[in-house]
Amino acid sequence: MVQAPPTDWPSLRRRRLGGEIAIVLGLSLGASAVYSIVSLVAKLTADTSLASQSTSLNAAQSTREWLDFTYQALAIVFDLVPVLLVFYLLAISGGNPFRRLGFDLHSPVKDTGRGLLLVLVIGIPGIALYFVGRAAGITVNVVPAPIDAYWWTVPMLIASALRAALTEELIVVGYLFTRLRQLGWQTWQIILSAAVLRGSYHLYQGIGPFFGNVVMGIVFGWCYTRWGRTMPLVIAHWIIDIASFVGYAWAVATFPDLFRLP
Repeated sequence: MVQAPPTDWPSLRRRRLGGEIAIVLGLSLGASAVYSIVSLVAKLTADTSLASQSTSLNAAQSTREWLDFTYQALAIVFDLVPVLLVFYLLAISGGNPFRRLGFDLHSPVKDTGRGLLLVLVIGIPGIALYFVGRAAGITVNVVPAPIDAYWWTVPMLIASALRAALTEELIVVGYLFTRLRQLGWQTWQIILSAAVLRGSYHLYQGIGPFFGNVVMGIVFGWCYTRWGRTMPLVIAHWIIDIASFVGYAWAVATFPDLFRLP
C-alpha cells in the first residue's frame, strides 16, 4: 500500500478535521440551523405578519398520555447521541474529553457561581429582548411548554432544558472551539462564528432571537476562552431554559396580554 508522503499529513489532517466537524454539525445543530433558515423564510413569505405567528417548543406528540411521554423521552435520548459522539471523537484523539472541555466536577462551587452570574447577565436581558422583539414585530410568539400538564410534564421540561444545554454548550462551544483551534482559527474568529451558528438555529423564532442568541454566543464563547470550562455554561443555559419552560404557564396566567397574538 502506498502511503502519503509526510509533507501531506498536515493538509490531510485538516481535511479530516473539517470533514469531522461537518458530520457532527450535520447530525446536530448545523442541521437545525438549516431548518431554521427555511422556517424563517416560510414565515416571512406567509400571508400573516411575523408577529402574528407562533412556534411551539416541547409540544405534545400524541393525544395519548403514555405515547406522548414515550415520544418526548425518546426525542431527548436520541438528541443527546451527537453529544456522546463528540466525547468519543475527542477521546480517540487523545486525552480525557471531559477534562478537556471542562465538563467535570473539579470545581463545582466556582462553576455554579459563574453559571448563576451568566444567568443574571444573559437570562434576564434575554427575556426583556424577547418582549421587545414581540413589540417590534420581529419575533414570533414562542410557546415553550404545553399549558395542560400531566404529572410528568415538569420533569420532562427540566430534562428537555438539560438536553438543550448539553447539546448547545458541549457541541457549539466545547467541541467546536477545540477543533477550530486545531485548524488554526484565531480566538475571535471562533467566538463570532460559533455565535452566528447559535443565532442561526434559533431563526425559527424570528429575527429578534437571532441577534439575542448571537450576543449570548459571544458572551458564552468569551467566558469559555477565559475559564476553559463548559460546566458554567451548561449550568447557566439549563437554569435559563428551566425558567422559560416551567415558568411559561405561570407567566401566561399572570400576564396574558404579553402573550396574546396581534
